[in-house]
Amino acid sequence: MVLNSYYQWAVVALAATVASQTTTSCNPLKKSCPADTALDTYQFNTQFTSGSLGRWNTAAGTVTSTELGAKFTVSEQGDAPTIESDFYIFFGHVDVKMRASSGIGIISTWILESDDLDEIDWEQISTWDTEIQTNYFGKGNTTSYDRGTTVPVSTPEETFHTYSIDWTSERIEWLLDGEVVRTLKYADAVDGANYPQTPMRIRIGIWAGGDPDNSEGTIEWAGGETDYSTGPFSMYVESVNIINYNPASAYEYTDKSGAYTSIKATNVTISTNSSSANYSSIVSSSKTSSSTKASSPLIASSSSPASSSASSISVFSAAPASYHISVFTSVLFSLVAGISQFYGAF
Repeated sequence: MVLNSYYQWAVVALAATVASQTTTSCNPLKKSCPADTALDTYQFNTQFTSGSLGRWNTAAGTVTSTELGAKFTVSEQGDAPTIESDFYIFFGHVDVKMRASSGIGIISTWILESDDLDEIDWEQISTWDTEIQTNYFGKGNTTSYDRGTTVPVSTPEETFHTYSIDWTSERIEWLLDGEVVRTLKYADAVDGANYPQTPMRIRIGIWAGGDPDNSEGTIEWAGGETDYSTGPFSMYVESVNIINYNPASAYEYTDKSGAYTSIKATNVTISTNSSSANYSSIVSSSKTSSSTKASSPLIASSSSPASSSASSISVFSAAPASYHISVFTSVLFSLVAGISQFYGAF
């Protein structure tokens, strides 16, 4: 893929000016950390137009609920409203339906992020309203900035699009409105060394890459300085659909390798969905789904305590057998019911 000239410049500038992408309050590759609270269902959905954030915590700023969905607004210098899931997933599929912000230097983004600094990104830079970027990082490795790509997209600041990630132990797919636009294989990420493969939570937010206080490289990457007098600048997120390929009550790092084979899932879930008054767990679609990266307020400390009692297993694959069994069983029951109705009509 041919990179834009600004993008090529940013590769050089950011490599020289940005020392680190992410931070974590407890890196399990360096010390013992609490287990991560896991999503204990296969399917989870949040409709932000319902007036509730459900199982999403506000990590920074203020996020409001509107008829268009969750509203993230940058009004002045320092604004960077962000929400994050109160759970982690361990391989899965995430759809985020959103409308990016307009303006100069405003970054509308959602990412998957782990405690040991694995990361998978979607980022839309408002300065260029015909494209969006994808990126990934493994274990916080920022020694190069050649992992990002740009993807054409029509009117992302005026139209809601679904930006998806389908993440397994073998490959990552980025999808735009259900179409795969990028695939990363495990072996292509330095033989897996840079491959994101540890439990992640979902973070969604907006920030000003063009803030005058940012580094020259960051401002250039964002397409210029942000003029706050032309704001406010708002991003809207209508919904998030999630499939967790390894539902459990908690995920625990059993060693300091950072390999997916070292992750132990506690109280592995067999049921396929759940619901509450504030959120639904029925996913409407099972189809799932490139960026030079600057230092972003969206990347914040991570690590969430969870209970590690009861039964546990180590997870080695993407979608577990129980998931496929449950889907097969549902289809079988539907087929039997349909046959019964057919013969009952005679």
